[in-house]
Amino acid sequence: MPSLNHIQNYQERYMWLLLCGYIFINNTINATSNIMEAQRESSLSFSWWEPFVWEYSSAVGTLSVLPAIVWLLKTFPFNWQRIYSSVLRYFLASVLFSLAHVFIMVMLRKLIYFAQDRYYDFGVLWFELIYEYRKDLWGFIFLIFVIKAYNYIISQLCGEAAPILEGEEPTTPQYDRLLVKKLGKEFIVKVNEVDWLESSGNYVNLHIGARIYPLRATLTQLSAQLAPQGFCRIHRSYAVRLDAIDSITSLPSGDSEIQLHTGKDLSLSRRYKEQFKAQLKL
Repeated sequence: MPSLNHIQNYQERYMWLLLCGYIFINNTINATSNIMEAQRESSLSFSWWEPFVWEYSSAVGTLSVLPAIVWLLKTFPFNWQRIYSSVLRYFLASVLFSLAHVFIMVMLRKLIYFAQDRYYDFGVLWFELIYEYRKDLWGFIFLIFVIKAYNYIISQLCGEAAPILEGEEPTTPQYDRLLVKKLGKEFIVKVNEVDWLESSGNYVNLHIGARIYPLRATLTQLSAQLAPQGFCRIHRSYAVRLDAIDSITSLPSGDSEIQLHTGKDLSLSRRYKEQFKAQLKL
């Protein structure tokens, strides 16, 4: 069984594995149920392979659109303070999700039926789109629930960080220590133990060796607050503690590659190169 640190380092891959496994198992059950229910009536009105084409094409359509849902949750998390705009945004996203799912599903079915010298008839377009949207809406909500629940469980298992402020909070606070909550316990992490920062939607992942702790903040905000502790923004998605750097390699593209003492490689983009050199005092 993989360790908790391994799951944490590859949590997105495990999430995809979980969703792919669930969708294909569920659709396999649906396909075999179609065949068994038809056999109750003593004869099949379709070929045995057709229910699998129907269900698996739907599964491929769903999985093809799934990255867009993950992007939506990271980029535009549901905001309860602006509930009406959030509901409207997610409603429009559900419509686009359904249209993309149906398009991919129908195209796959038509291709497979054509390969079998058969013709696939989707039916009356407006009626079938409404029919599919009714199902896709609940599928859309279910996928969001699963992704959010998975991320919550991972955060509880692996811990979530919050800054420790002493006395009155200054206008631009500087953090020396972080309070990490994990499985009902609390412990202290020093900021100078953090190797690099990674943007992840409304969170910034703090990488400390093989461990990762999410902290609710933006990378722009946090990298500025941690600059006095030797952190520097190197990419739109990364910031690094300068003392954690082992080597810097220039690339033909004009970007550079930073290798940390842990062996981790990070990209230094041209946009942040001058800022990086100034802070590094090269």
